[in-house]
Amino acid sequence: MTSQAERLKRLNQMLVERRDICCSEGSVDSFPVILQRNFQMDYLGVIVCEQGEFQFTLNQKLFVAKAGETIFLSEATTFCAGSCTADLRIDILFYRIDPIRELLGSSVVAMHLYATLTPQPCYVWSTGEEEDIARYISLISRYRYATNNSFDNHERKLLLLALTYRLCSIYSRQLMEENQVAGHKIDTFIQLIRLIERYYKQERGVAFYADKLCLSPKYLSALSKSVCGYTVQELVFRAIIRRSMLLLKNSNKTIQEISNEFHFPNASAFGTFFKKETGLSPLHYRCAEENSLSDM
Repeated sequence: MTSQAERLKRLNQMLVERRDICCSEGSVDSFPVILQRNFQMDYLGVIVCEQGEFQFTLNQKLFVAKAGETIFLSEATTFCAGSCTADLRIDILFYRIDPIRELLGSSVVAMHLYATLTPQPCYVWSTGEEEDIARYISLISRYRYATNNSFDNHERKLLLLALTYRLCSIYSRQLMEENQVAGHKIDTFIQLIRLIERYYKQERGVAFYADKLCLSPKYLSALSKSVCGYTVQELVFRAIIRRSMLLLKNSNKTIQEISNEFHFPNASAFGTFFKKETGLSPLHYRCAEENSLSDM
């Protein structure tokens, strides 16, 4: 069995190399060296405190986490682990959304929701789901090594996707309990995302979604902007682009067929839209993806 010292050393190396997924592979009794000094987060972080307690700073603000609590860390922050008790046992997972972005499809914003829906960079909560979160971390850690097995790679992505859904659910519930006003905004935003997932192929205007939610277009746009930084139309456009990229990369559909799927008047109009949003024409994007695969 791998010792804690070996797992901490391996986690430290993962973080040094800035791998997409960095985890403790089970509980450990301290933090890796790299996290004991200022560490610039370009990850979403989850730390489950199973036993003991520890201090840490995020953006130079002091926090304390105790047994039975989970720490949720946002991107673009500076983390530093501090003092801890002798009986500490924690599970650590830092990961990026990018490896599962192709699976998120139109719900990419919803999946990123828990990291961006409030200005707080960190939450320390007793969720009641610490055991389940730790189990996810353990399962994900089984795929820490690179493998050519496409089934293993896909299973790891699905585990990350499932964990992200679970974290979104926890955030939504906790924030609704703490703040009814914020909870109502989050609930409305989630309803908006679900509507966009259902109708984005044919409906692009804010008025349609506002009508479905019995809200004014101005209020819905302001709410969406305040929660995630995007307007309703930008969310719809991002959903179209994500799905378009997936089809161009992984299907044999013609550009005209893809254009028809999103109800553009013609392939030229779709091409103009795609290039404006991505900087590449659909054909150039498909060729670039094919070339990158052939180089692997």
